[in-house]
Amino acid sequence: MIAELIVVVIVAYLIGSIPFGLIIGRLKGKVDISKYGSGKIGATNVMRTVGTKAGFVTIALDLVKAIAAVMLAKVIIGSDVLTVGGININWQVAQVMAGLAVIAGHNWSIFARFKGGSGVAAFFGTMYALYPPAALFGSEVWAAVAMRSRYMSLGSILGVLATWCLMVPLTIFWNFPPIYLVYGLIGVGLVLYQHRGNIRRLRLGVERRLGETEKTN
Repeated sequence: MIAELIVVVIVAYLIGSIPFGLIIGRLKGKVDISKYGSGKIGATNVMRTVGTKAGFVTIALDLVKAIAAVMLAKVIIGSDVLTVGGININWQVAQVMAGLAVIAGHNWSIFARFKGGSGVAAFFGTMYALYPPAALFGSEVWAAVAMRSRYMSLGSILGVLATWCLMVPLTIFWNFPPIYLVYGLIGVGLVLYQHRGNIRRLRLGVERRLGETEKTN
């Protein structure tokens, strides 16, 4: 089973590393979006550089790759259980490992010189596979805040936080696996880390809004 877990992590990382933003930027806009704006290759930079439609396509593909990676982990592990120090390691643990690996791949893609996005779509994709109600709620917060404020970063931050907040009562009252709650907290931490620059700019009032033109680096 150790070998299977290693396969899960490697496959999930490689799936997460597929740079859909970079690919769409080149196909639709004939540009390398890593040389524009923030330099990130996620959906927000695609929206600003190539267009809104291209940005939404990027979000959809990034969601799908994260969902696929987590679901594949369950298929690879199956019903196998490994007991280490009295702790059972099963497909739920494999899904958590896959979730972290796919976010890492998205943020630091081996196919894009270890550049990537902010991990938001990848985080929500993993949560749709693990915690659909919480993911749906968080996505709605993400979209509503982003559209109303025109700050995608603010929507992203509040969306992932809202997701985890709903996970707490679901875990307590509906017996969702506690390990998913721990995973959610780590995932939120990774997203916030990737948004550290955005958080600073939001506090200073200089964060770029959606619709504002990006300049080349």
